[in-house]
Amino acid sequence: MALNPTSNFSGKAAGFYISAALKEAKSLDFLTSIENIKFKSNIQKMDATSMVQDATCNFTEAGTLNMTEAVLEPKNLMINTDLCKKELLDSWEALQMRAGAGAPPPASFEDYVISYLGGVIADGVEGSIWSGNGATAGQFTGFVHGGVGHLVTDATVIDVANDGGAGNAYTTANIITNLSNCVANIPTTVYTKEDLYIYMGPKTYRLYISKISSQGYVNAYSMNGDYEPVFEGKKIAVCPGLPEDVLVAGEQSNLFFGTDLLSDHTRIQIMDMANLDGSDNMRVVARYSGGTKQGVGADIVLVK
Repeated sequence: MALNPTSNFSGKAAGFYISAALKEAKSLDFLTSIENIKFKSNIQKMDATSMVQDATCNFTEAGTLNMTEAVLEPKNLMINTDLCKKELLDSWEALQMRAGAGAPPPASFEDYVISYLGGVIADGVEGSIWSGNGATAGQFTGFVHGGVGHLVTDATVIDVANDGGAGNAYTTANIITNLSNCVANIPTTVYTKEDLYIYMGPKTYRLYISKISSQGYVNAYSMNGDYEPVFEGKKIAVCPGLPEDVLVAGEQSNLFFGTDLLSDHTRIQIMDMANLDGSDNMRVVARYSGGTKQGVGADIVLVK
């Protein structure tokens, strides 16, 4: 089979593929995404106090309206790589042969290459959202990186030490205590918000399920995809990129991810190298951006 996959997508066209790739990053289901940030975006949250008063015929000013502003500045990232057509072709043809057994295979070899690239982008974004360090190549600064994480460096975030001391590992013996400490420190102003989540990584979640299963609250053997995890009435968001032994409690509307899907900088390019250097490689180039930021740190609990 002769394959000459050469394509160039930029701006809005590339944004379609980048958007699909980003949606594979599970954590984005529980964050507020801001798209089409050209350089930086100001995140504004308002908080009103004592503004409602008894009605009179006169205008009497009362109360305060506080506006908090944070800056989200996505970092430009790229992927430059050579992929062997033969290796990818074997996988693509195998998918074609399995058509009908599950999800339909990519319609073209080009789509398969882009979906492969999308998985790479999603994995990188998922990791950076929580543990990324903007000073490290290929990463943007995330929420809980030990030295530069946005929640770690924000003095207004409510810091709670793990049971047994900061950094102490989670176990089935202490996971409930850590979760209880997390919930106990959620500010009253956000405690009843519909978009409030307790964020945890897969290992922490497994410890929690194991513990409540051993106590008879759930049957871990019969759980299915319909199960919605909660703790003390608070929804749990399981985020693959969140490190173990860390919990975050906050509103989805207060934790932001930003990117630019329309800029000319955003592009995906696939070049067949056969006519250039005689190789059986494809050169793949992707340009995209990503970044995170919280709105009001005082409304967020960080347990670590």
